[in-house]
Amino acid sequence: MAGSGSAIRGSRVGAGPMGEAERGDSAPRQRIVFFCANGHQTATVFAVEASIPEAWDCPRCGLPTSTDSTNPPPPPKIEPYKTHLAYVKERRSEAEAAEILAEAVQTLRAKKARGEVFY
Repeated sequence: MAGSGSAIRGSRVGAGPMGEAERGDSAPRQRIVFFCANGHQTATVFAVEASIPEAWDCPRCGLPTSTDSTNPPPPPKIEPYKTHLAYVKERRSEAEAAEILAEAVQTLRAKKARGEVFY
């Protein structure tokens, strides 16, 4: 069977003899350029009828972008990781914490005095 070629060899599924023309005309497009704070430019193509988003993520650095080259959006403020204790300290004063601790110690001492097992 060597030398017997196939009529569709090298073609992709859905390709016809006329190529793209049989799929119809493509929608009119516009090229929009977005700018990030690091100076990167990202060109994106949108349909003319499409609404253009105010912000876009920069594919190079991930910062937000805008169409204003002279005033790109600033990098987002990154909040440092907070532990559970840090959040508790935001909600309670030192006096409240001392009071809660004293109540907990009193409860444990009362259980120990009654002979209750606790771990």
